[in-house]
Amino acid sequence: MTDFIKKRLIIFDLDGTLAQSKSSIDSEMQCLIEELLKTRKVLVISGGKWRQFKVQLLDKLNLSPEQLVNLFIATGGGSSMYRFEEGEVREMYSNVFDHEEREKVLEAFKYAMDAAYEKPEKTYGDIIEDRGSQITFSGLGQEAPLEEKNKWDPDRKKRQAIVYKLMEKIPDFEIHMGGATSIDITQKGKDKAFGIRNASDRLGIPLENILYVGDALYPGGNDEPALETGVDCQAVKDIENTKRLIKEIISQ
Repeated sequence: MTDFIKKRLIIFDLDGTLAQSKSSIDSEMQCLIEELLKTRKVLVISGGKWRQFKVQLLDKLNLSPEQLVNLFIATGGGSSMYRFEEGEVREMYSNVFDHEEREKVLEAFKYAMDAAYEKPEKTYGDIIEDRGSQITFSGLGQEAPLEEKNKWDPDRKKRQAIVYKLMEKIPDFEIHMGGATSIDITQKGKDKAFGIRNASDRLGIPLENILYVGDALYPGGNDEPALETGVDCQAVKDIENTKRLIKEIISQ
């Protein structure tokens, strides 16, 4: 197990790591994060928009000013990053698709879905979501129930077939699987490794003093880029696994 004592910044994925997909953190996770923020800086990095972070995480936390300044949010899989100063949200940097990039990605999704996506009998909400700095495919739709998501592509073969087709059209973009049904696309180089390196530079924390925690560190997973940075990475299989890890960090 990684030596956590020297880790000044703990970086967490959101869905599948701190909370179930598209769900809010539970009360135990809330307490653990609040306790962790008393002694460590915490960055939560995920592909969602700010609104998703607010619903799943921020609205559930009760933080003092001292805790809040230790919390950082990276949207779009690390493409944009935010901090809190005097209780207000401050943008640290932001990268979003321009019109040409957006159209190229959407055309690639149409090609890949026509070639490799067998649409389920029932879907829940939009299949493709434009998040500004990230465009995301969700196999059952953005609002699908977690139980249905977990059954749709457990071995990731359905999504991998779509990824192969996407790579034919847009090899100059980042393409990663995440969560239970998602495929995330960002600008080349704008992934979680980009977010980690920016956090290190902007917060003045060396990479060796950073720990990354995620459930998709497997090949092709949207946490995999974290491995490129050289930071210590801890794979977790579920939310309960993450809770045990945080308790271990807090106890040191």
